[in-house]
Amino acid sequence: MPDPISWAYSWPYFAAALAASYLIGAIPFGLILTRLAGLGDIRAIGSGNIGATNVLRTGNKTLAGATLLLDGGKGAVAVLLGQMFGPDIAVTAGAGVVVGHLIPVWLRFKGGKGVATTLGVLLAIAWPVGLIACGLWLAAAAAFRYSSLASLIAVLSAPGFAYLLAGGQIAWLAGLLALIVTLKHAANILRLARGVEAKIGAKPPGPDAGPATPG
Repeated sequence: MPDPISWAYSWPYFAAALAASYLIGAIPFGLILTRLAGLGDIRAIGSGNIGATNVLRTGNKTLAGATLLLDGGKGAVAVLLGQMFGPDIAVTAGAGVVVGHLIPVWLRFKGGKGVATTLGVLLAIAWPVGLIACGLWLAAAAAFRYSSLASLIAVLSAPGFAYLLAGGQIAWLAGLLALIVTLKHAANILRLARGVEAKIGAKPPGPDAGPATPG
């Protein structure tokens, strides 16, 4: 973690990394791609989410796949750029890019749920942890058919695996990301508890429905 003795000299670098990664995360690829394709505002379709699953509800699988890759890719890019300036900057960038996706300034701070971007961050900063999280998402989605549940299992498991495989600093980052992604899934958790959460491939029950792929 940052050395307190040098904080007076290093804080501008951390602030710049946080700001730059936030702006990368705030790029709403799902919204941009659907508008470029002439499909309108993705926020007025299906669940209203800007992630890949809602893009899939337009019927365009290519755009949905591109959204998934780009949302995950921006998480990885932010971390890889941060790693050029050291591990502490990389961790800062990992946090900032996910926050940018969740609360993008361009969309009045109403963004996605951060799962794909979180997985991209984990793959870039500690690839074994990222692969495990992706594998758990796929396994849970296949077993239970609930994307929100699969997402929660993937992100909540990441801190423990990060501690074992990548050390305390990465575990703290994974824990922070797990916390904020879980908070964004609060409505999904309530629907899961009531047994009314939409399964993968099903039409969402309302405008706040959870995604069917990492969003």
